[in-house]
Amino acid sequence: MPGTNLTREEAQQRAKLLTVDSYEIDLDLSGAQEGGTYRSVTTVRFDVAENGADSFIDLVAPAVHEVTLNGDALDADEVFKDSRIALSGLLEGRNVLRVVADCAYTNTGEGLHRFVDPVDQQAYLYTQFEVPDARRVFASFEQPDLKATFQFTVKAPEGWTVISNSPTPEPQDNVWSFEPTPRISTYITALIVGPYHSVHSVYEKDGQSVPLGIYCRPSLAEYLDSDAIFEVTRQGFDWFQEKFDYAYPFKKYDQLFVPEFNAGAMENAGAVTIRDQYVFRSKVTGAAYEGRAETILHELAHMWFGDLVTMEWWNDLWLNESFATYTSIACQAHAPESRWPQAWTTFANQMKTWAYRQDQLPSTHPIMAEIRDLDDVLVNFDGITYAKGASVLKQLVAYVGQDEFFKGVQAYFKRHAFGNTRLSDLLGALEETSGRDLKAWSKQWLQTAGINILRPEIETDADGVITSFAIRQEAPALPAGAKGEPTLRPHRIAVGLYNLDAGSGKLVRDERLELDVDGELTAVPQLSGTRRPDVVLLNDDDLSYAKVRLDEESLAFVTDHLGDFDTSLPRALCWASSWDMTRDAELATRDYLSLVLSGIGKESDIGVVQSLQRQVKLAIELYAAPGTREALLTRWTDATLAHLRAAEAGSDHQLAWARAFAATARTPEQLDLLEGLLDGSHSIEGLAVDTELRWAFVQRLAAVGRFDEAEIAGEYERDKTAAGERHAVTARAARPTAEAKAEAWSSVIDSDKLPNALQEAVIVGFVQTDQRELLAPYADTFFEVVKDIWDARSHEIAQQIAIGLYPTIQVSEDTLRKTDAWLTSAEPNAALRRLISESRAGVERALKAQAADAAAE
Repeated sequence: MPGTNLTREEAQQRAKLLTVDSYEIDLDLSGAQEGGTYRSVTTVRFDVAENGADSFIDLVAPAVHEVTLNGDALDADEVFKDSRIALSGLLEGRNVLRVVADCAYTNTGEGLHRFVDPVDQQAYLYTQFEVPDARRVFASFEQPDLKATFQFTVKAPEGWTVISNSPTPEPQDNVWSFEPTPRISTYITALIVGPYHSVHSVYEKDGQSVPLGIYCRPSLAEYLDSDAIFEVTRQGFDWFQEKFDYAYPFKKYDQLFVPEFNAGAMENAGAVTIRDQYVFRSKVTGAAYEGRAETILHELAHMWFGDLVTMEWWNDLWLNESFATYTSIACQAHAPESRWPQAWTTFANQMKTWAYRQDQLPSTHPIMAEIRDLDDVLVNFDGITYAKGASVLKQLVAYVGQDEFFKGVQAYFKRHAFGNTRLSDLLGALEETSGRDLKAWSKQWLQTAGINILRPEIETDADGVITSFAIRQEAPALPAGAKGEPTLRPHRIAVGLYNLDAGSGKLVRDERLELDVDGELTAVPQLSGTRRPDVVLLNDDDLSYAKVRLDEESLAFVTDHLGDFDTSLPRALCWASSWDMTRDAELATRDYLSLVLSGIGKESDIGVVQSLQRQVKLAIELYAAPGTREALLTRWTDATLAHLRAAEAGSDHQLAWARAFAATARTPEQLDLLEGLLDGSHSIEGLAVDTELRWAFVQRLAAVGRFDEAEIAGEYERDKTAAGERHAVTARAARPTAEAKAEAWSSVIDSDKLPNALQEAVIVGFVQTDQRELLAPYADTFFEVVKDIWDARSHEIAQQIAIGLYPTIQVSEDTLRKTDAWLTSAEPNAALRRLISESRAGVERALKAQAADAAAE
């Protein structure tokens, strides 16, 4: 059950009243193999500023047995209500509080998650506390600015390992007693417990020695490429310590690949937990390794920005995440010997696309969002918090200068080590080192919502010489329901002038001009008198955050030559612009498909190729006029098979095209090929049909009715693992029968027994875009149950359902009417209203795109 919501005002009042010194936490996890509950004993020492004041400590627990304050026993039944223990009128000076409770293992990825590996039948535990879930394991003042030291003592089963924030001690009689941590926030404390496999190393440089550890379940040990993970980690240590001029602040650094993790990773101090899908069981493309490296570096950056220096309240969550995102990409792009110097291409292609999409939803908000309570922050881990914020930080670095930026960051870390800060503390440090006044910049970029569009306005004479060049900035109206006003902002951008080189056949940048764009129209007189190039690209090098449009002549040229740019970043920017235009109903889906098919064969960046494959599929399924959808899917699938057969044997491109082909295979011949690749009667040179690729084929064959329970069960017997179980339930839910859909729906809605990962897998299988008619009746049922689900389930579980089962694929006015009626009658809280409104906006956008596509016939 969800815990009581904490408001910002309550947190501010408690922070003024209390100074927390230390926690001693004693957990008896000796029965973890069986599950159920465990004994949690918490002793907290804290000071109070006002004698006789009222306060409370947070705890989510099935039972509280003892509450003792300063030696006096309190009535646990009286003081423990709704996830809070009231401390009313009893506080004075120095206080010692002891709480004895039974806490519960979870299967939702919140609190202390318990997972049983089907391979060895052993239980594996890990904690996930961000945002308010340390209170599920021990009594705590659950807010980031009440830092303290934490000393954990854990009793575990024989033969298990216990990992926490402090170095791992030698156990005595299966009891692990850790030394106290430095002063940190509750949400970055951690425990990982179980018979984990581990590999150890050390980071050594200039007399510094930091023990490194990597952990995973034994059933994944054969796939753990620890050398590659240590390599990225060491590069991160080198680069961050140089840029931050502050030694790594904790005594060791462990990275733990854990099962059924809701996010990518979590920055627990010295004990980072990472989803174990990053331990690759089968062949993946280079993009997957790049994505894993970015996650590793993102969490490592948090050791300084987030853990050493922590936000005072969650309205600065954006700064925490944006800083880690920006610096992780910068490290990949610029660290010596990095394998990913093209990291800014990936950022432009993926992260900024996410940001642009989020920024056009009715829930769009300033980067520095107003976080009133925990409900607000729980739905705010979004594309603005991460990707738009990181984009704006990238522009800030260009604005103040990279050296000045990092000098300011260095001063910030030294000034606020192990403390809490606000945005103004960082901006103040940057003003000191750069000499720039950042107040106006902050107001325009961080305190306003929405996105700008930049368009070139070019006039030429009869000889093709530019007579006038200007950049028009637009601030489109914010979506209905969004707060704020459209804002024109200052942009630091580059303009790239590209021409096709006759000798190489490549589009090469002949000139680059960097300038400030401000206001509605910015004249660029420097380009007057020059010959008009083949392509004019605004925001070249991706310095600013704005949607970019190509002028008519550049767009026409790019349509035939997008794949000919000699570097990956301008290609990615043009691909992103064309995708924006498709989503904005400025480019018909059929034309977007033609553009992709004309250029994707020349695209060398595998991450861009895979993004284009996903986007084409989405465009056809949601943005194409219904009457043309099947023809476009046929055209696309035929192309995926042609590219699969033409790709270099064993290459990343071959694997990517195999997956793209499997996602939409539809004709009897195409489905026969999938079956043949599975049973070995067909083969494609170089294509290894390994475990994960097999499941992709099985799930498609199940979705079209070729495979039923017998075939799915047979495949699970080949892969009787946690991943195999997830894939199997996806395949079962994907089957195109009323019975299969009813069974899948009931497993999610009528019961709360499914673990988070299996529930997500069922939802993925349930929603099949080519089963619209079969799924249509569930739209009404969704609106009947979603509020009750939200009120009854934990946040992670409820959010999966609210987003995943919303009738997104029922693109119709009827879906909009049903959504509006529900929003009016159900009176959902702000968090649920936001999620449903975002999904509604997706249907509305799809309707507009479908109309544009139909008009282009």
